[in-house]
Amino acid sequence: MTTLEGRTATALLVIDVQNDVVGGAHRRDEVVATIRELVDRARDEHVPVVWVQHSDENLPAGSDGWQYVPELTRAAGEPLVPKGYADAFEDTELEAVLADAGVGRIVVTGSQTDECIRSTIHSGLTRGYDVTLVGDAHTTEDLSEWGAPTPDLVIAHTNLYWSNQRAPGRTAEVVDAARVAFR
Repeated sequence: MTTLEGRTATALLVIDVQNDVVGGAHRRDEVVATIRELVDRARDEHVPVVWVQHSDENLPAGSDGWQYVPELTRAAGEPLVPKGYADAFEDTELEAVLADAGVGRIVVTGSQTDECIRSTIHSGLTRGYDVTLVGDAHTTEDLSEWGAPTPDLVIAHTNLYWSNQRAPGRTAEVVDAARVAFR
């Protein structure tokens, strides 16, 4: 259980599913469809959906590439957390948004597996959150040209090592979207 006292709610995080971030991502359409299904389920169950949106010199705020993919639409009242670093907690309002909603557990989806997803799940766990990584709802682009493993291996490795993470008083797990329990 979370170490954040009195924070028993769960939130779904949708991280950086933006046009230029997922444009060439591994299994892009499948992952986006899975995230959309999770967003619909979270809304049906009155679970907060928190949208995280990256910008930097290569992804300027307001540009077409910066926009969320058209398959995913943020509903009125759902928080949008802008970020400029890989870690969605770093120099953002994410912690305040989650605290205001009484959230002690985050369910993480999105892109880029090897940077923004990994940074955020580690940061969440060290900050006291229970962290569920949705194993079939995160993706990344192919960076093997620069020495990285292929995207399928990056995703598989992230799912493997996250399923073995532990911290006192907190849980870390990997589940497929079909097995996500928000309550």
